[in-house]
Amino acid sequence: MKFVDLKICYGLIILLIISTGTTFAQESLISIQTDDNNYDEGDAIVVSGKVTTVIGETPVILQLFSQGNLVDIAQLTVAQDGSFTKTFLAEGKLWKKTGEYTIIASYQEHQIETGFSYTSKSEAVVITEPYEVDAGSYGTFDVKYTIKGGTVKKMVVDSNMFAVVVQIDATDEGSITLDLPREFIGAEKQDGKDDTFIILIDGIEVPYQEPDVHSESRVITIEFEPSDSDIEIIGTYVVPEFGTVVMMILVVGIMMTVLVARNKFPISI
Repeated sequence: MKFVDLKICYGLIILLIISTGTTFAQESLISIQTDDNNYDEGDAIVVSGKVTTVIGETPVILQLFSQGNLVDIAQLTVAQDGSFTKTFLAEGKLWKKTGEYTIIASYQEHQIETGFSYTSKSEAVVITEPYEVDAGSYGTFDVKYTIKGGTVKKMVVDSNMFAVVVQIDATDEGSITLDLPREFIGAEKQDGKDDTFIILIDGIEVPYQEPDVHSESRVITIEFEPSDSDIEIIGTYVVPEFGTVVMMILVVGIMMTVLVARNKFPISI
C-alpha cells in the first residue's frame, strides 16, 4: 500500500510540473499591450504584441469586450518577427459605456488579455468656471477656463515674466482652455497686431491652439500630460496697471532726486 501511495504521489507531482510548464508556455507564447491605460471617446487605441513562435500563417485574433459584451474584433497577420499591431477607434454606437474594457488575444489555443479604462464624452469630467487670478497688491481679474483630465489649483500673475502661471493637478492626459481677457494679458507686436504666446509646461515650451480671434479676449487651448504641474502663459504685457504704477514710481523718484539735489546744491544768481 505504501508503494502504491508513493507512485500516486510521484504521478501527481509530475502532472503538476507538466501543467505548470504548459501554463508558462501559454503565457509566454504571446504578449500584448496598449499604448495607454486610459482613453476617451474618439481616441485611437493602439494594440501591439508579439508571438515567440510563428506558426505558419496562423493569425492572431483580437476581441475587445465591455462588461462581457463584444465591442470589436480583428484578425491580424503576424509579421516574420512575430509582431502584430492593430488600431481601434473608440467611437460608434458600441462605445457608449464608461468603464473597464478588456482585450483578449488568441493564437491557436493560447490566449492572453489586457485592459484599459474608457470614458465617453457624455460622462467625461469637464470643469468650466471663471477663476479669480491673483495679481498681488494690484488686485485680481477673472479668467474663464475649461479643463479636462485634471483640476486647477491656482492662477497667479508673474509680472517679471509678463505671464500668468496656472498650477494644475493633472490626473490624466488632458487639456485646458483659457479665455484670456486682452485688458489684462496679451501678446502683441509693435504694430498692435496679435503675436504668439510662449507656453511653458514645467519649463518646457509646448504648442497651443487658438482657432478663433476675439476682440475682447484670446482663447487658447493647451494639452498636458499626467503629472504636469506648472503652465506659464507668457505674453508682452500683463495687467497694464503694472506699467503705469512703475512709471509713476519712476517719475516720483526722479522728482525726489531733483529736489534733493537742489537743496544740497543751491543755485545762486
